[in-house]
Amino acid sequence: MDTTALKRIRIERYIFATLLAFVMVFIAELSGEKEIIFPEICALTIGAWISEKQPWMTNKRRIFFLMTAAALFGVFIVRYVPIPLILQVSLCFAFTGCILTLCKTNFIPIISACILPVYLGTKSWVYPLSVAVMALIIIIAQWYMEKFHIRPVNKFIPVEFNIKKQLIKWSKLLLVFGFIALIPFETHQVYFLAPPLIVMFTEFANPKSKARKKIYHIVILMFFGALAGCILRLVLNIYLGLPLFLCALSACIVLFIAISKVKISFPPAGAILLIPMILDKNLLLIFPFEVLIGAIVLGSIALTLFKDGKSNDC
Repeated sequence: MDTTALKRIRIERYIFATLLAFVMVFIAELSGEKEIIFPEICALTIGAWISEKQPWMTNKRRIFFLMTAAALFGVFIVRYVPIPLILQVSLCFAFTGCILTLCKTNFIPIISACILPVYLGTKSWVYPLSVAVMALIIIIAQWYMEKFHIRPVNKFIPVEFNIKKQLIKWSKLLLVFGFIALIPFETHQVYFLAPPLIVMFTEFANPKSKARKKIYHIVILMFFGALAGCILRLVLNIYLGLPLFLCALSACIVLFIAISKVKISFPPAGAILLIPMILDKNLLLIFPFEVLIGAIVLGSIALTLFKDGKSNDC
């Protein structure tokens, strides 16, 4: 395939991803249901549509099941488990670790899908319904792209997890996360640990992850995504009074241009980009800097404490 054709195909993938985010936010504004906005959708499109090779070992059925189950569990915790926030988040983290192990996959974006409703106090079942619909759209479009050669076919090979090592890994992750989270949660500055940052932390904690070799670039990309989302929301939506879906559209275009230039497709950057669309406007000025500090701290801790290159963990 010639260079022009490859470039056209990549542009088509970016257009698909941008349109999905646009439509999602448009429907949320039109219906008045902000729970429809699911920031992780941008991360999924980066991994499932834009990346030449899907970064997770999972298949389409697992994407749908795991995303839906994670979203349902997050809302269930908010509605029926009235315990301190840090314990609710820890329960979500533990739950996602369990189902990832049982399903033999490293599809870690479900961590963000599970924890986000807890951060936002979301009790509406509209959220998991939206997640399920978005996941279904993702896998149908991925099938279409594969069928018509817009992206390579994703071949799923179940990850052979060692249960004992997985228990040790997730217990260690949970303990380290709980310790790190004490100060942000106690001071009510939880977005130092924004859900996509927790996904990033989990990815960096895998000694075999290729992302560990690009940690500085990824930290900057996460900061850039948060900054772009906040600036565009502030300028277009807050100051100029334009619809939120135009902010989402503009933000996706900016991030996708950046990704195409630096050639680093790190899915959590897409999720962090859309979080400003659902944040209280008073948080928009500090959110990018919370993300920057959180990314530096979490990345440094993950690289320091998780070094066992002989592990079978994924």
